[in-house]
Amino acid sequence: MAIKIILDKCTGCSLCVKTCPFGAIKVNASRKAEVDAVKCTLCGACVDACKFKAIELVKTQERCVMPGIENYKGIWVFIEQKKGKVQSVAYELLGKAHELSGKLGCQVSGVLIGHGMDDQLDELFWHGADNIYLVEAPELANFQDEPYTNILVELIKKHKPEIMLCGATAIGRSLISRVAITVNAGLTADCTGLDIDPKRKILLQTRPAFGGNIMATIISPNHRPQMSTVRHKVMQPMAPDKHRKGKVIRETFPSSFYASRTRLLDIVEEVESLVNIAEADIIVSGGRGMGAKENFKILEELAHVLGAAVGSSRAAVDAGWMPYSHQVGQTGRTVAPKIYFACGISGQIQHLVGMQSSKIIVAVNKDPEAPIFKIATYGILGDVMEVIPALTRAFKQALNK
Repeated sequence: MAIKIILDKCTGCSLCVKTCPFGAIKVNASRKAEVDAVKCTLCGACVDACKFKAIELVKTQERCVMPGIENYKGIWVFIEQKKGKVQSVAYELLGKAHELSGKLGCQVSGVLIGHGMDDQLDELFWHGADNIYLVEAPELANFQDEPYTNILVELIKKHKPEIMLCGATAIGRSLISRVAITVNAGLTADCTGLDIDPKRKILLQTRPAFGGNIMATIISPNHRPQMSTVRHKVMQPMAPDKHRKGKVIRETFPSSFYASRTRLLDIVEEVESLVNIAEADIIVSGGRGMGAKENFKILEELAHVLGAAVGSSRAAVDAGWMPYSHQVGQTGRTVAPKIYFACGISGQIQHLVGMQSSKIIVAVNKDPEAPIFKIATYGILGDVMEVIPALTRAFKQALNK
């Protein structure tokens, strides 16, 4: 955009000079307004002030369209691995990519960076991959930002994928934002839905916006690849087909690509006495209604009986009652267990975004107006300190524990 002075209409009245908050306009010796482009912020105040319609905001540049955009083909999935084991989010993304590829008529490729990963290639083909770009070296056994970014950027430049999907995990979020800015591509984070526009054949990327109050669908029509991160447990993996075969494309790079300004000293895993919340089939979560940190012990007892994980709302984490790794919601983990117990959780939209895909939701709350009851499969109106111990006793008896 730019400011244009229509000299035939300008009378030199100086109303625009008085209106401009940045001192970017003056009246010259010819009694015509002049704009200092260095000072002008294109706020438009002068346009509204001019009674003679002598000032306009005009477009000076057409939208930027990447040259050769039609040469980008195929859907890529970054295959996240930890300690040589492919993470389940990769299978979820492969399943979605396989679905999208049917609408685009293209292939699905996985990008696997690590060391000694050959034994897991078949699983990736069974879950939807047509090709695997495999980069292996001892230096790549564990994730580090710089070498992984260098490799993925070079692969994208060489093979030109149309779409790039990545898990919205700690690793994925750190990696893919670096890649996007390097290849000059757009990136939509924390998507909960992906689809293909049937007419334009571009990726429709849906995610919560404004605190989860609306669902926004975002497109990147002018740059490639179209890049998205997707939360764990949002997409469903496809049923493995052991008859599927694929092609392994091994790529090698100079040792300079593996250099990093940081050095990995150690990986310290959190020791959990119960089930990992990300993989659990049953989750018992507590919120502000639990009242205190020590009251979470009754949730742990119920979880122990059911073989479940213990989760929490953001309010409980902010209060210091539970560690962040147990937080469920928009700013925590997205989960989709078979059964989700919401204990003392009111059900604000930020929490619902993270657990509303659960197959069965059991809500326990003493407030009959709590929003959680609107989405709950079963609701129990009562004090959690009385209801949860009663449930624990009942389950112990039913399960003979």
